[in-house]
Amino acid sequence: MAKEIKTIGVLTSGGDAPGMNAAIRAVVREAIVKGLKVKGIKRGYAGLLQEEIVDMEAKDVSDIIERGGTILQTARCMEFTTPEGQQKGAEICKKHGIDGIIVIGGDGSFKGAQKLAALGINTIGLPGTIDLDIACTEYTIGFDTAVNTAMEAIDKVRDTSTSHERCSIIEVMGRGAGYIALWCGIANGAEDILLPEKYDYDEQKLVNNIIEKRKHGKKHHIIVNAEGIGHSASMAKRIEAARSISFYQHNKNLLSASLQNSQFQLEVSYVCS
Repeated sequence: MAKEIKTIGVLTSGGDAPGMNAAIRAVVREAIVKGLKVKGIKRGYAGLLQEEIVDMEAKDVSDIIERGGTILQTARCMEFTTPEGQQKGAEICKKHGIDGIIVIGGDGSFKGAQKLAALGINTIGLPGTIDLDIACTEYTIGFDTAVNTAMEAIDKVRDTSTSHERCSIIEVMGRGAGYIALWCGIANGAEDILLPEKYDYDEQKLVNNIIEKRKHGKKHHIIVNAEGIGHSASMAKRIEAARSISFYQHNKNLLSASLQNSQFQLEVSYVCS
């Protein structure tokens, strides 16, 4: 007969994502309504191994639903990737009477949860990542906010690009997945969208497209580049070589270039959504 679950733990692991606090709040308050005790585990698996475990009540999650980040904090933990670290984590859960654990995080966090499950700890994973790269779910906590944040930034870049007749390469986050780039590229009406899932690395196509759009009177050209492809600055330099563009450093996160012959400028922007 399965052991009755009386106490659960909750942790956030890996990169923080918008909505993690709302998820923590929901877990804590729903568990309390069900008559369960809740223990918050600070700093993800690193905090678990250091036994940074605290009791949580409804008041502990008041006024956090609109806050970014995670009140439980988060950290990456190399020790937990080892069998010894995983065994230690399972033993600590049992020591503190944690019958089940809810892990809020991305793919790396889920791998850790699988290891705990294999060692006899009941686990549930809540997909919390802006990257939307978790299998078997159509949505992840944080993705919608990330897309809307990036869209707003791209709109502003477009305004400047149009005013100065620029081509803009905008790199968005997403690691190996191109969902943020795809959604933003479509919603913002980008001229080119570069996705790791399908990009053929033929930069001459980009150059030809820029030139063709310019011939038709286009005042700007937006290229949304996924983090999984990356190297936006070096890509811009190669486009520079193909179009005889002179580059200059504008600031730490922005490169601008002028097309000397056509007065059509090119810039690189990094959007951290």
